[in-house]
Amino acid sequence: MKVFNKARRIKYLGFNDAWFVAVGIILLSFVTDFMFSRNSFARLPFIEATINWSVSLMFATFNWLIIRSILIVLRKKYPSLKDNKIRIPLFFLTIVVTVMAVDFTGNMILGFIFNESYNHPLRSRIILPIILISTMTMAIYEAVYYYVLLKNSIREEEQAKRAIVQSQLDTLRNQAQPHFLFNTLNTLRDIIDQNTREEAKEFVNRLSEVFRFILEAGNANLIELSEELKFAEAYIHIQKERFGDNLQLDWQVPESSKSQLIIPMSLQLLLENAVKHNVVSKTKQLLITVEVQNGQLMVSNKIRPKSTQLPTTKLGLKNIESRYRLIANKEVEINQDNGAFTVKLPLLTATDQKHAYANPDY
Repeated sequence: MKVFNKARRIKYLGFNDAWFVAVGIILLSFVTDFMFSRNSFARLPFIEATINWSVSLMFATFNWLIIRSILIVLRKKYPSLKDNKIRIPLFFLTIVVTVMAVDFTGNMILGFIFNESYNHPLRSRIILPIILISTMTMAIYEAVYYYVLLKNSIREEEQAKRAIVQSQLDTLRNQAQPHFLFNTLNTLRDIIDQNTREEAKEFVNRLSEVFRFILEAGNANLIELSEELKFAEAYIHIQKERFGDNLQLDWQVPESSKSQLIIPMSLQLLLENAVKHNVVSKTKQLLITVEVQNGQLMVSNKIRPKSTQLPTTKLGLKNIESRYRLIANKEVEINQDNGAFTVKLPLLTATDQKHAYANPDY
């Protein structure tokens, strides 16, 4: 039968109850014998006591297995936590009916064998304690089942939350890539207009290396700082094709920090914003400083706004802030004072992640 299958037992009962059934029935039979036969083994010869106890064992076995089977039927029909209000009262009712039916049937059979009549008033005083004992025993099943349902409910809710957050992260990550592509193509257009064909070809070659990185790291939520630095350096190399020595980078990142984690394309987006919104010329060179301070990657530059400012949606900064908040509940610091613009990105470790979303090894 299906109910005797281990997987089925775990599914409908919440645990493998094979040993629980065997030990429980034996203990229940001894308790029943002690309560209603005044401990047969203490006052009767062994053979007579064994026969007397066997009757208690028979009643305990039938009660347990019938009630257990009904419990499985009820759980198949009313499986969820919200069905408790229906399933539990019905289950208690079946315990009462089963105990009474087993007691009546068993004693009628024993009465027929030993030529004794069924004494309703006497048996009613015995049945009530049996109902209470059976209810307390079966309450263990309900307690385990409730715990399993509650644990599954919490896990499903957590999985749903993770799915939502992961969806948001995917959207943000996919948003960053077209943003980069759009700005890079604008740069390529300017190079084609202002530089030689060979320089444009070199730019395209460098651009292919950058997009190879995007494809490889595109599915990761966090990567090592060393990988992000390689990407950022490749991006700056592309920009230098356009601006030459008018664009300067001061890299102050110690080797000890390069194994820490960072949001992919976050450093590149900050460098891109600095180039996009500031004058880069022979008379006004743009110096961008990238350094590590107090567990943060700090990117700063002097503010030298272009005479004709390009419209901005601040998409890059919003994207970075949202991803840090979702993955690690960390805030990105943005400051604009004393004529300088500074952004501080938290450097993370695997333990900083709120959930197991990121794969640093991608």
